[in-house]
Amino acid sequence: MKTDVFASRHIGIREEDLQHMLKAISVENLEQLIFETIPEEIRLKSPLALEAPMSEHEFLSHIEELSKKNKVFKSYIGLGYHESLTPSVIKRNILENPGWYTAYTPYQAEIAQGRLEALLNFQTVITDLTGMELANASLLDESTAAAEAMTMLYDVRSREQKKNGVLKFFVSEEVLPQTLSLLQTRSTPLGIELVIGNHEEFQFETDFYGALLQYPGKHGQINNYATFVTHAKENGIKVAVSADILSLVLLTPPGEFGVDVVVGTTQRFGIPLGYGGPHAAFFATKEAYKRNIPGRIIGVTKDTDGKPAMRMALQTREQHIKRDKATSNICTAQVLLAVMAGMYAVYHGPKGLKYIADKVHASATTLADALEKLGIYQINSSYFDTITVKIDASKVRPIAEQHEINFLYIDTQTISIAVNEATSIKDLNAIVSVFAQALGKESIIISELVTASAIMKSVQRTAPYMENKVFNSYHSETELMRYIKKLERKDLALNHSMIALGSCTMKLNAASEMLPLSQSNWGNIHPFAPIDQAEGYQIMLKELAKDLTTITGFADTSLQPNSGAQGEYAGLMVIRAYHESREDTHRNICIIPASAHGTNPASAVMAGMKVVVTKTDEKGNIDVADLEEKVKQHSENLAALMVTYPSTHGVFESSIKHITQLIHDHGGQVYMDGANMNAQVGLTHPGNIGADVCHLNLHKTFAIPHGGGGPGVGPICVASQLVPFLPSNPVIETGGEKGITAISGAPWGSSLACLISYGYIKMLGEYGLTRSTEIAILNANYIKHRLHGSFEVLYTGEKGRAAHEMIIDCRPFKENGIEVTDIAKRLMDYGFHAPTVSFPVAGTVMIEPTESESLAELDRFCDAMLSIRKEINESIANEPNNVLKNAPHTMDMVTNDIWDFPYSREKAAFPLSYVKDNKFWPSIRRVDDAYGDRNLICTCAPIEAYAEA
Repeated sequence: MKTDVFASRHIGIREEDLQHMLKAISVENLEQLIFETIPEEIRLKSPLALEAPMSEHEFLSHIEELSKKNKVFKSYIGLGYHESLTPSVIKRNILENPGWYTAYTPYQAEIAQGRLEALLNFQTVITDLTGMELANASLLDESTAAAEAMTMLYDVRSREQKKNGVLKFFVSEEVLPQTLSLLQTRSTPLGIELVIGNHEEFQFETDFYGALLQYPGKHGQINNYATFVTHAKENGIKVAVSADILSLVLLTPPGEFGVDVVVGTTQRFGIPLGYGGPHAAFFATKEAYKRNIPGRIIGVTKDTDGKPAMRMALQTREQHIKRDKATSNICTAQVLLAVMAGMYAVYHGPKGLKYIADKVHASATTLADALEKLGIYQINSSYFDTITVKIDASKVRPIAEQHEINFLYIDTQTISIAVNEATSIKDLNAIVSVFAQALGKESIIISELVTASAIMKSVQRTAPYMENKVFNSYHSETELMRYIKKLERKDLALNHSMIALGSCTMKLNAASEMLPLSQSNWGNIHPFAPIDQAEGYQIMLKELAKDLTTITGFADTSLQPNSGAQGEYAGLMVIRAYHESREDTHRNICIIPASAHGTNPASAVMAGMKVVVTKTDEKGNIDVADLEEKVKQHSENLAALMVTYPSTHGVFESSIKHITQLIHDHGGQVYMDGANMNAQVGLTHPGNIGADVCHLNLHKTFAIPHGGGGPGVGPICVASQLVPFLPSNPVIETGGEKGITAISGAPWGSSLACLISYGYIKMLGEYGLTRSTEIAILNANYIKHRLHGSFEVLYTGEKGRAAHEMIIDCRPFKENGIEVTDIAKRLMDYGFHAPTVSFPVAGTVMIEPTESESLAELDRFCDAMLSIRKEINESIANEPNNVLKNAPHTMDMVTNDIWDFPYSREKAAFPLSYVKDNKFWPSIRRVDDAYGDRNLICTCAPIEAYAEA
């Protein structure tokens, strides 16, 4: 074994296992398997033109050298991004812990109670600080959350407003520039008319349905919005506020003003700047809008024994998105970052947050006082952490940059300075000395912080917050470490066993790919810092974009979309811009196969397109005859086809090139959903099949960990005709010559997470990437072979092969009274997370093993499935007291003195011998989703509840 070859560490199958597996599936070699799986006409004729792979040691040395090209200045730019301090206990035990970062989205609540509790903490912090009734479990970034607020309020317009075509949305000129750009992107396709202006001059006309305010404003000014909100309500106008989370410790919560939505980012709760992300945004609203809120909500319900249990509430799942009726395509969150932000609040508690907020505010007032002594007067009448001063910026900037300091240069005569948690008295003196030098004066020395408040009394907070026990218990490192571990033990992640989720690609997230995320040279760069200060980032991002362009066979790539859903939307918006540039504005029909992800039609509607659904045939393929008919019918107005390849059914459809040519012949563009790219890399690519744009899930194919439901990154790769329209940013120049407005807040989206995919590609190289694809396909077909005769695979290719995933039909087991959910829950007793349940076909499971799993792990999974099949045979329809219906079995059940089940405790908890070696205990019995939806509770219990208990 070559110990310096990363591919041998990433790929789980050993060479000595290969012949056994090939023989089992009746092929002589991998080439024969690939020939029988992927149509010959779309196979690549030559290897991908990528650099030779690095060893792990070489990569870590390379990434360290690259990081030194970044200049880590002290940045006081603000605009929604601030340096923060990540407590080491959180950094070590969550960010760097595979027990947290390799977990999957908590669809299976019984083995996800730890993450669910951590997210419930997050939601509680948000509702407490914003003064709202309900919060979701995070969104992608502040700007995206603001855009979601605009579209949600559009969706909940009154019947009269909808009837009268009320489409105007007021946006305060105080809103962050990147947020405004994203609002422009989202509003245009829906016909929403943005009106930007001064909130004090707004006339509250009835042709407006909503408004967005910034609190504090983009340059630090705090406004009292109570009167504005009152007048808005009187005129049927709903109000959203984009708020700074730390400032809300000291400011009146927007909920007390009566607003409808509060959004923002929790980045300053211990999350690194990371050149723009990933960071967890928040979205808080009224309970009246609980079925309209985008993203996921964590709720409290009960389990089979009536004990409290948490789960994802209101079926906020990808397959339950309202498809072409949706106003949002969000199906994910920033769970790992939300967990960190929530733990930051747990660790510091209300008193600690008050101390931090007071210190930040005192730093700002002290700085303003010192500058005033130099004769520089700041112009904000009320502020929290950001002061704005009038001075000749051309004199200040070169001196500031010489001292490695960044300010926000608003114009030639105006500078704003946003201080933060990491700002020390030494830093304040450095800032003052810059201005003194610019004026040719002797500097003012600050020796202590001034405590006088610059927040006007009318908006000073009086309401209590974070009174729950969890926020008042874990303030020593020992206690927090144990609390984090307690939650971690309740969650099944990749550090315990294979997670064979179809369409989700839960592969190894190698330690060497993850290590750079902890380095300050990558973590402390502001996204709006001058480009020349981020040379390391720029080299990495450009190289990653180049490699992804090569892998997809396209012309260029944008890394800006910060989730797969955002990538879908970005791809369609680029197609929309392309048609508009050709004066084909009438092209608005998007054809989507019935088997597509629920996000596909939602994205199309958001991009202003009308969805036309095509049938699938009995083999699960696109019904070509039906497609041809609909293409011809809509030829004049055809904008795009959205296609997943290989299909959502796990099949490489041989008609794909005919399909893409058909769309082109009728003036449309082809969007390929990149969810299944793990079956393509190195063997074929979207450019080769005739697509024009695809998004890539870097959190699937390219090894960014799922983190319990995020971060995700969803870049788009495009053909040459679409390059000019790649998304731009209003602060830092990026994108195409005719780039659409922003898709995410930061110029390059979640830049920090891109380091992981960069490492994955650089260490695997062409051979490793291609080998990974081949082994992923081999592993899927090996599982298919082992389960043959016990489980029916619903769809296969023309030569009987699966791609990298397969759908197992569980509907026949209803004869035994067994549902697919019972199989999912029983797998927990065997130590496995269930595959994807009832998607894309109800009553099925979709299995995807990935290339990272060993033969031993594949066999353990197959042994579990085959054992469950025997248990199904033993089940009788009208006798529900069986091992499957009662699954999962908890330690409390098995150790209880009472055992009222017609099977042994051993069968319940240790059904196969391997389970005893590494038993994972579900922490609760099966959850009652229906009860939880009827009795929605989405925050922690108040401290009084603990006292009563």
